[in-house]
Amino acid sequence: MGKKSFLKGAAILGIAGLLTQVLGAVFRIPLANIIGTDGMAYYSAAYTIYIFLLVFSTNGAPAAISKMTSERIVLGKYREAHRVFQFSFLFMTAFGLAAFAVVFFGAGLISDAMHNPGAYYALLAIAPALLLVPVMSVYRGYFQGMQEMLPTAVSQISEQGIRVVSGLLLAVMLLPRGLEFAAAGAASGGSIGPVIGVIALMLIYFRFRKRILQNLSEDTHIERESAGSILKTLAMIAIPITIGVSIQPIMNLGDTLLVMGRLQSAAGYSAEEAENLFGALTGFAVPVTNVPMALALSMALAIVPTIAAAKSIGDREGLESNIRLGFRTAMIIGIPCSFGLMCLAEPVMRLLFPLQIEGAVTSSRCLFLLSIGIVFLCVAQTMAGILQGIGKVSLAVWGIAAGFAVKCAATYVLSGISALNVSGAAIATLLGYVTIALVNYIAVRKSTGVKNDFVLAVVKPLIAGIVMSAGVLVIYRLCMPLLGNSIATLLSVGAGACIYGSVLLKSKGITAEEIETLPKGRMLAALLRKGKLI
Repeated sequence: MGKKSFLKGAAILGIAGLLTQVLGAVFRIPLANIIGTDGMAYYSAAYTIYIFLLVFSTNGAPAAISKMTSERIVLGKYREAHRVFQFSFLFMTAFGLAAFAVVFFGAGLISDAMHNPGAYYALLAIAPALLLVPVMSVYRGYFQGMQEMLPTAVSQISEQGIRVVSGLLLAVMLLPRGLEFAAAGAASGGSIGPVIGVIALMLIYFRFRKRILQNLSEDTHIERESAGSILKTLAMIAIPITIGVSIQPIMNLGDTLLVMGRLQSAAGYSAEEAENLFGALTGFAVPVTNVPMALALSMALAIVPTIAAAKSIGDREGLESNIRLGFRTAMIIGIPCSFGLMCLAEPVMRLLFPLQIEGAVTSSRCLFLLSIGIVFLCVAQTMAGILQGIGKVSLAVWGIAAGFAVKCAATYVLSGISALNVSGAAIATLLGYVTIALVNYIAVRKSTGVKNDFVLAVVKPLIAGIVMSAGVLVIYRLCMPLLGNSIATLLSVGAGACIYGSVLLKSKGITAEEIETLPKGRMLAALLRKGKLI
């Protein structure tokens, strides 16, 4: 359960997260070009509520189940680990039914409360997904607790693939009936995709069934936890974990609840103008930040069972090394994502939304501001995972509570200023991320006593990020007049990745040993040695 387990698991979930976000972009980009900012305002409002209700299922429950499972497996208590899986299945099924009822039967009240009645049909369409996603979370958490990240990856990709295809088809088919129905058609994909995800996980479970049964037969422990004790522990762990690792959805909820109202009541915009601005923020800019967010969440989910297992058996060395590695990885991933999107905010938006140039320009200002916060989001998310792994889940809740309070207060003030409008909401999100990162980092430091090497973890990635940014800007400005925005942007992104990786390797910001722990890491390390990069 050492360094190798964490990096390999995080890499698998990270790759799956990237592919899932690419598929999500394949979905959102043509969807935004088809239905525009008004339609995206309807879709995004419904999707934000859906995500908020599912953060327990998608983030909290899998992390809690993986933590409880790994703690038992590392001690050889396979029967208790499997009972966690069984009782979690019942609990999450009941949770799914309750969430479905809230959204489906309360769609009218919810859409009115958001000052966005056009989201009504989209809420109805996405409600059935709330029945299936909780079931997926149980399988994913159980496999993650076994240090098997591939099942989660397979289910994520298969679910998202079906969601993209079905959502786009239904959006196009329903567009003649109006933007409200087109948004509902897009939301329907979110209800169809999980059907495939559940089927994939069930098939994988049956493939693992022989191994599971063998482990159960070899378990000699006779003590048994009661069903009530397991469910109580699950709830006590999952609820604060849900809050702790669901930073971005909770921040987005603040925008959904406040921005439309403030734009109209304080900033003086009409309902139509407010919808356009809100759609530019939530339908254009925020989804672009989902890619680094997926990487940050992958690290948090992968590190929870690793930290929990090390703590359970008193492996202090493994605990400390993984905490340091988690912080370094957050910086290594967060810095290039922040710097890269800051440098290319408008070119990226023009590349992704060529049919909605006005919305792309408006959203690029928001993307620039949100990009600054990405590195803080990565740190906040990873630190939250560490706190959950060591059993300090309540501290992660305090972190996000502080960040959410800052976010809401700043959003209320700044989005009500006409000159700032939705850029004010983006600034508020940045301030929220900074707050959570600082609170969570201090909590980890005080709880574990682990000190980080700031030259290795911060300074070297920062230098690589600055060199990368200079290279990206030069390459874009040279290529843009000759090749146009799209090709110039893609070339700049590719060159930036190469520059950042090269500087990081040359400065020993990442070692050959760490590279070898990644999937296909030995092959990659050999290639880098041939190129004299390590």
